[in-house]
Amino acid sequence: MKSCQVRGSGENGRIVKNDVENYTVGSQESKTQSQEPATDNQQPTTIVKPFVPAGETFSEEIKNSQMRKIIAKRLSESIFTAPHYYLTIEVAMDEAMKSRAVINTIPDTKVSFNDMVIKACAMALKKHPKVNSQWKEEATIINHHVNIGVAVAVEDGLVVPVLKFTDQMSLSQIGGNVKDLAGRAKNKKLQPAEMEGSTFTVSNLGMFGITEFTSIINQPNSAILSVGAIVEKPVVRNGQIVVGNTMILSLGCDHRTVDGATGAQFLQTLKQFIENPVTMLAYS
Repeated sequence: MKSCQVRGSGENGRIVKNDVENYTVGSQESKTQSQEPATDNQQPTTIVKPFVPAGETFSEEIKNSQMRKIIAKRLSESIFTAPHYYLTIEVAMDEAMKSRAVINTIPDTKVSFNDMVIKACAMALKKHPKVNSQWKEEATIINHHVNIGVAVAVEDGLVVPVLKFTDQMSLSQIGGNVKDLAGRAKNKKLQPAEMEGSTFTVSNLGMFGITEFTSIINQPNSAILSVGAIVEKPVVRNGQIVVGNTMILSLGCDHRTVDGATGAQFLQTLKQFIENPVTMLAYS
């Protein structure tokens, strides 16, 4: 015997005349179920249509320029020949920022942070000549002249014009020469001789917002410095947390010529020059 499906709407659930007259099979049950609130365990059903791949595959072939082939060859030779290792240091930039602002108030003077890094590198290389070296099978060449290559991105790749005798240049001379070389590099007007003879290389991606990176050594150099962006962040000074500006420098070294301790000492000297720009200005 089936149980009664009629639901009473009267007092205390009593079935009244209207309940019987209005009853149809299945309607009361479905109505009652639809009126029942969903429990916590019930989730609404979402119908997801299956993804049907459509379209055409598309690739583009770009012929490698002669410059790109040379870059690929030289970088491959460097990374597979020289045993690379990397050292990283964080430098406080607050004093450098103040000094640059003052220097750039001088008429016809425009010095960038990269110019300051290049000047500091030139001075640090004079104190640590083993970093300013070159590996040969029979001997290690220690260069006592400082020729710093500055990596410049151009349409076809990367070129490295060279600042000859960088250690003898003032900050403003470095700035003027870098601007001239970079401009002619982008206009494809550099002479081959202007890209030869480097003893050390600086690569800067800070202007693109890159905070830290490493580079492949520009042969026949023994080291390359990668310069990141200046970042404003909390720092600890004299036991207090304050807002400061810092920059990450990464030194890529050829372990055949530059031992870890030598590279670390070079970075410490470089840090001292950048954090105390007045020591660089004495030589500018």
